[in-house]
This record gives sequence, structure tokens and C-alpha cells, in this order.
Amino acid sequence: MSNRSHETKFNGLEHSPSLKNWGEAAELPKVDVAIECGWGRLLFAHTFKSNKNIAKQMREEAKNARDLALYVRDPQVVIAYAPQELFIDPSYTFRLNLLNYKPLKEERGQFSIRFINTDDDIQSINRIYETRSMVPIDPEFLQETYKGKFIKYWVVIDNDTQHVIAVCMGIDHKLAFDDPENGASLWSVAVDPQAKHAGVGLHLVQHVAAFYMQQGRSFLDLSVMHSNVAAIDLYKKLGFVQVPVFCIKNKNSINEKLYTGPDPDDELNPYAMIIINEARRRGIRVDVQDSEGNYFELSSGGTSVVCRESLTELTSSIAMSRCIDKKTTVRLLRHAGLKVPAQHLASKPASNQEFLKQYGAIVVKPSVGEQGAGITVDVRTKNELETAVNYAKKVYRDVLLEEMVKGQDLRIIVINYEVVAAAIRKPPTVIGDGEHTILQLVKKQSRRREKATQGESKIPVDGELRRTVHNAGYVLDDILPKGEELKVRRAANLHVGGTIHDVTDKLHPELEKAAKRAAHIIDIPVTGLDFIVSSPSNPDYVIIEANERPGLANHEPQPTAERFIDLLFPQTVARNL
Repeated sequence: MSNRSHETKFNGLEHSPSLKNWGEAAELPKVDVAIECGWGRLLFAHTFKSNKNIAKQMREEAKNARDLALYVRDPQVVIAYAPQELFIDPSYTFRLNLLNYKPLKEERGQFSIRFINTDDDIQSINRIYETRSMVPIDPEFLQETYKGKFIKYWVVIDNDTQHVIAVCMGIDHKLAFDDPENGASLWSVAVDPQAKHAGVGLHLVQHVAAFYMQQGRSFLDLSVMHSNVAAIDLYKKLGFVQVPVFCIKNKNSINEKLYTGPDPDDELNPYAMIIINEARRRGIRVDVQDSEGNYFELSSGGTSVVCRESLTELTSSIAMSRCIDKKTTVRLLRHAGLKVPAQHLASKPASNQEFLKQYGAIVVKPSVGEQGAGITVDVRTKNELETAVNYAKKVYRDVLLEEMVKGQDLRIIVINYEVVAAAIRKPPTVIGDGEHTILQLVKKQSRRREKATQGESKIPVDGELRRTVHNAGYVLDDILPKGEELKVRRAANLHVGGTIHDVTDKLHPELEKAAKRAAHIIDIPVTGLDFIVSSPSNPDYVIIEANERPGLANHEPQPTAERFIDLLFPQTVARNL
């Protein structure tokens, strides 16, 4: 991640120990301590002899790194030495007293915590960091860190899948610089947003605290963003208290959202905010027109564009109408030679039943609608068909019966007729713990999804959920056996609790070609195309829908917002390089 060697710099002198010795306490002096962490350097500012030298060290930050100085006593003085380059990080420092620490909870057995395995865990760790918009770790450094004494990495492992679902780093201050206060600190805590288990972050922090308590350390410090209310509440619950020290960072592209000023006073959803934040980062003016409808205007120079999330004036009314009516979308794509499912406009019961008989399993959905509303998947019986049609009619008068194609639900984002992101969408599932009912598990999972997506993803408790659970042989009041995974809806839309998993790098060229072709046929500059595929790496597909206002959030680490602003304001692209 960095072109800088793994070095420590003190009093203007450079010491570059070999990687073999990196991490040994004897290699570090006790003053002007700057520790390489793989994502940047951590300056322990209270060990520096002068504020001027803190500023000097911070100005030597390497490209694509994120240096920070903690325990700064005089932040206003440090910044005065480089006011155009440095800023006070809007974070709090919290401390946990380890002398009388007692964990709140024991681990439940659904996941386990261990030190990293440098050969197997690096890719998973960086994947989690990238999905959380954090700086990935230099793999070479991470491999050597494992041999060090004062830096430790822990990972949380899902016991069923053996996947890494969380990661954090700890620094032993006593070993690093013979800290007279005998402390330690916790850094880079990140939980996979798709993790299905509750309490992962809580147990990880408790585990690290217990480790440093066993090492005889007196306290554990951490830094948390002032706006991260959920994390702050968690740390307070664990016994952390705020301490009056400051953190300083560099003004760079990584930290830009921290010093460009507050978000608009009006509250907009994540799909609008991801665009607004990218626009503000480039110096584009943002005027919120209607926060409830998520309308805003972007202006730069002599150009102004009104947006509703990712829908803009660049999308014509014709293109929009082609997407809104699902039967029109399918007809256009079929006539152009693209693969689409068979469809039938619901009419008389006998005709509907004949279509069901022909295909055995079908999808019933309103001809006009979005966000998964009114959709019933895997309809197989006469009674299910009648119920599904009535359910869809609550959303729109015209109802479509569609051949059900087995496979994975793939969303491809096309911007300016180029594929920018691709993700597999999975239906919501719960995992049994042998204690809670299915309904209780659904509500808990729904709350976690709602919190992780700022209210955009919830699991509705409705007839479709009951039908899916019933078809699996359960009712909502049953206690799901420990470790058993149950799909509670068939639709994979984010708004009904589905999860999104990036597969952009795995996308088969034929799928990319079909997506770009479909966007040209509809003549739409920004769209989200829904495919059913056997695998994103295979060429077979059917296209089931095109969306005129696709959500650009939740596609990390792909640059959806960046490419969207590139389309609207190409004159800003050079400044973004």
C-alpha cells in the first residue's frame, strides 16, 4: 500500500531496521515514537520532544497511507506549523481500566477468536477493510508483524463457514516504547457488514482487553469517530470512559470527508448521501431541494444537474418509462436478442393456471414497482398463485407472471454505458441458536440489517415470510436448532433484508457485454440490471429487470459514486486523479 520502507523516524534521523527485526522492542527508542502499522504510521505524540517535530513527521506521510498522531496535548500548536495540511480528527479517545476489568458476556460458540494466520487471512482482512472504506494493510508488513512483539492482529472466525468476519489490531505500549503508564491500544476494528452473528464486535473487544489484562497492562485505549454512536454506546457499555487527548491527521483523499465540513442539515437516505459526499469532496455545490423525496441539485461552474438519488435529468422520460414497466423492458430486450424469461400478463384464473402448469414454478410481481414490493417467488400451486396475484395487485393493477429461472440473483451497475459494479444478492437468512424462535431471530436479524444500512434494509414479517418458512417445514414460533441456517424470504432485494456481495472481478465477459447492450437498448446512462445466473463467472444468464434509479451504496469497494459524478461533471475528473 505504500512506497515507503517500514521505518521509524526520530528527531529527524531515519532508522530502517530489517523486516526480520521489525517489532522488537529493542529497536525502538523511548522518544519521538512513530510506529509503522501497515496502513500508515502511528505517532505517539506524548513521546515527542516538540510540537514542531510532530508536524514535521506528519507531513512526511507516504502516498496512500494514513498517518495519525494520538495523545496530542497542544493540537492548536501542532496545526499552526502546517495549517494547510493538518487537521484535528473529529474523534474521541476512550480508555478501559484493565486493573479491575470483567467481561460482560461469554462467547456463544458461533464464532471464535484467534491471532492471524498470515498466509491465509491477509486477503480476507483486507476485503473487510475495503468494504468498510478503511485503508488495507500492506501484505508484506502484515506477514512480518506476526513475528513482532508489540503489534498483534486478531480475527474472528465463523465456526460454520470458517470465514473471517472481523479483525482488529492491538499495540502493547510497554513493549513498543517502555511506556511508563503501562498501557495498550486497540486499532482498526472492523466487522464484515454481511456477518450474520450478533455481538461480534463486543466479543472481539472483550477478547483483546482480556489479553492485555493477562499481559499485566493497566489500560486499553481506542479512538472512535464522534459520529459513530453505535460504537460509542458499545464501548461505554464495556466500561470505557472518555479521556481528554486529541488526534491529528493529514488532509488527504482518505480523510477528506472528515474536514470538508458537515453533511447537509436535511436528512437524506444513503443512496443520495453517497453521491452528495463524492460531489462535496470534489468541490461541487450541493443544494437539497426535497429531503423527503431525496431530490438535490449539484452545481459546478456553469453546469447544474437535478438528481433524485442516481436518477438525473440525463435519463430521458422515454428511458425511464421503459424501465418502470417491466413487461416493456423484457419485450425490448427480447427483440434485441438478449435472453429474458417468459412472461404472461395475469388475466383470467384459467389462463394464469395454464402458465403456471407450463413452467411449474413462477414469479408473480406487479408490472410497475420497485424495492421488491409485491413480489412472490417460487409460486407452485393454484392457491399460492391466487394469493400472489392479489398481493401484487396491492402495488399495481397489472400483474406479471414470469417463468422462474433457477440461479443466483446478480445486480450489475452500468454508468455511462460501462459496467462499474456487480454483486450477488442473497435472500435474508437466520441461523438457529437453539434458544430463540424463528420470529425472534428474524426480528434480531432485521434490526442488525436496519442498523448496518441506515434503515434501508429490513425483513418484513408478512405472508411471504410465513409462506417461505412454512415451505421449509417450520412455523414462526418454532425454535430453530442451533447452527441451522434458514432462508426466510425467497426475494433477495436489499429492502426486504437481502445482503449484497461484490463479484465485479469475477464477472464473465458475456455478462458484461449483455449489460452494456441492455443499457444501450433502453438508452439509459445509469441503470441497475437484474440478472439470474448460474454463477457470475459463467456466460449463461437471463435479464429480468432494469432499474432507472439503482442504489449506488452497498457496492463497496467499487467506485459507483465516483463514476456517477464523472458522468455528470467530467471537468472534475482530472482533479480526482
